[in-house]
Amino acid sequence: MKRIFKITFMVVALTMFFASCVKDLDTQPIDPNSMNSANVYKDQAGYKQVLAKLYAGLTMTGQQGPAGKPDIKGIDEGFSEYIRGYWYHQELTTDEAVIGWNDQTIKNFHSQNWGSSDVFIAAMYYRIFFQVGICNEFIRESTESKLAERGISGASKTEIEQYCAEARFLRALSYYHALDLFGNVPFVTENDPVGKFFPVRIERANLFKYVENELLAIEKIMISVKGAEYGRAGQAAVWTLLAKLYLNAEVYTGENKYTECITYCNKVIGAGYTLEPEYKNLFTADNNLSGEPIFMVNFDGNQSQTYGGTTFIIHASVGGSMVPADYGISGGWGGIRTTSALVNKFPPNVDHAFWSSPKPPTKNRAYPVLYVPGSYQTPAWDPTNTTTVVASVLSDATYEGYFDFPATTEFKFCRNPNWDYNWGESATVPGTLEVGGNNIKVAEAGYYKVNVDTTAKTFTVVKTTWGIIGSATAGLWVSDQPMAYDAATGSWKITIDLTVGEVKFRANSGWDINYGGAEGILTAGGANIAIPLAGKYDVTMKLGAPDYTYTIIMNTPPPPASIDHRPIFYTAGQSLEINDIGNFNDGYAAPKFTNLTSAGTAGKNATFPDTDFPMFRLADVYLMYAEAVLRGGGGGDPATALDLINALRTRAYTDNSGNITSAELTLDFILNERARELYWEGYRRTDLIRYGRFSDGTYYWPWKGGLKDGGPVSVNYNLFPIPSSDVTANPNLKQNPGY
Repeated sequence: MKRIFKITFMVVALTMFFASCVKDLDTQPIDPNSMNSANVYKDQAGYKQVLAKLYAGLTMTGQQGPAGKPDIKGIDEGFSEYIRGYWYHQELTTDEAVIGWNDQTIKNFHSQNWGSSDVFIAAMYYRIFFQVGICNEFIRESTESKLAERGISGASKTEIEQYCAEARFLRALSYYHALDLFGNVPFVTENDPVGKFFPVRIERANLFKYVENELLAIEKIMISVKGAEYGRAGQAAVWTLLAKLYLNAEVYTGENKYTECITYCNKVIGAGYTLEPEYKNLFTADNNLSGEPIFMVNFDGNQSQTYGGTTFIIHASVGGSMVPADYGISGGWGGIRTTSALVNKFPPNVDHAFWSSPKPPTKNRAYPVLYVPGSYQTPAWDPTNTTTVVASVLSDATYEGYFDFPATTEFKFCRNPNWDYNWGESATVPGTLEVGGNNIKVAEAGYYKVNVDTTAKTFTVVKTTWGIIGSATAGLWVSDQPMAYDAATGSWKITIDLTVGEVKFRANSGWDINYGGAEGILTAGGANIAIPLAGKYDVTMKLGAPDYTYTIIMNTPPPPASIDHRPIFYTAGQSLEINDIGNFNDGYAAPKFTNLTSAGTAGKNATFPDTDFPMFRLADVYLMYAEAVLRGGGGGDPATALDLINALRTRAYTDNSGNITSAELTLDFILNERARELYWEGYRRTDLIRYGRFSDGTYYWPWKGGLKDGGPVSVNYNLFPIPSSDVTANPNLKQNPGY
């Protein structure tokens, strides 16, 4: 459908973990007897076939695809694909994604505790330098002398010079990734000898300068604007990469270049690209039809089959109760989800225009119980009644429950649903239990909290009335808003106007008994419950026997236009919070990428999607421009920055209801807006590092540092380690600090 090149040229595989190949970053043909420079580079058509291989280096993993004859040995071919490896490093290490698989060290990415022998880090490192190697070889074979030697001149020579500029762009792109991920790396160009040698180590700041100079040198040689063929890089791709390089220059070199960033953002913005009207269409099987992408990495279900790229992103996003056919694929791999840190950056996104708290659990917890027969029951004194019990949430000797008692109620406790072993109140010590003791009596009608300790042989019966309190209520954290008990449902209820803020439930206008929580479950002294939208709500709290539950449901819909349509999350059967990373149902699924077209039809192949990966797109340029202006860069202005951001939000909200004011346009807003707009597109790690929030203690997300609620990690993790195999093999290299 959209493969621009027929990939017929085959290039040698780099072999991981072998020192001789680590030192040989410039490679030889697999079979010198059948394939060499003389018969490959004989004419323009041959050069174009090799150029196709250079672009395919971002998508394919070997000589036949999806597996067999790999470019890089020592790792599963799917794992070694360029986009998949880059996605691992940029997304799994952040607040945007977790993966549930147990493949070797893959979970170490999210907990940020990887090491220099990590196979996935090595795969990305060698993939980058494989790409550099084949680009070097192409550039070396495209010199004036080589073309003259082969009798290539005129229009063919001009065309090949254009191909060479594209090869230099692709090499600069890979060196940019090396610069960003690894910092100080081995350095080889077309001017180095072919064969086994020790590449020199280039310092990060010098590599920055090299990439910058390469891009500036080819800027005017590249195809103008979008180029002649879809998927090939043109001038705008060079400008975008320069803008990204300059936006992060302070991280890479210690010197800011925000003015230069604005210069190249302006070039892209003036180049004729347009925002895609429908956000979701940027990630469909026919996203090649959009006018927004600047540089796409092409995938085709029949022509470029790989277990990396969008094949991985789409299949791994589907699991649990999700139906694979709804995403144009034959099966889900049940691996990647997002965290509450990303979800909570969006306003509540509910297309039916009601917000509610998470639903209570559908399964009853099997807690140990004591039965509470008494005069209040119907029929009275029935020890087999399983609804009138106290439960032990810790499965120990302590039990708790709530009861609606009429006046002059009497009751006892039974170990089993019979009278064989029962406790009443001691005749001599009130508040203590005695086997076969007296009936326990309650004089006043009311809603009572009952606690029992069968080890201490004690019990308490406390009358309660309930209210809701918090910053979202009219009484703030000072006074309760009283709730009413509904005997028919056994629930406490209130209809109340709430603002954006937090609430809890408490008894008797005091803090001795209070509940908070999450996911529809209440716990004693639990967390405050967030109210993300102002409005009128129906609030219910159901106690009885644990689990205690709550619902908070808006009974007046907010304006439909106030919904941000960018969060594409699947929540049915998924919990917001992640208690077990290995459980696909922990964390919302995020099927942002799909193998369905914008019209809803499936791609050509149910295993290998047609969906292209947007390496660069216009929305990112808008966001870079705005950030560079806010950071003090020259050549831009705040009014234009605001207009560009509001263009993105107008698309997201379908009108201007989500637009912001100039006072709201801050650097923190830009960081969060980048997450909202660009999540799962391979930007997040770089963004967090630029803002100083990746490895320090100012920003935590679930399971950062291996802790459920997140924790700090060393700043050394801002760079990945050079694979230990390469450090050992090459005396010119030096390991990054902390590894």
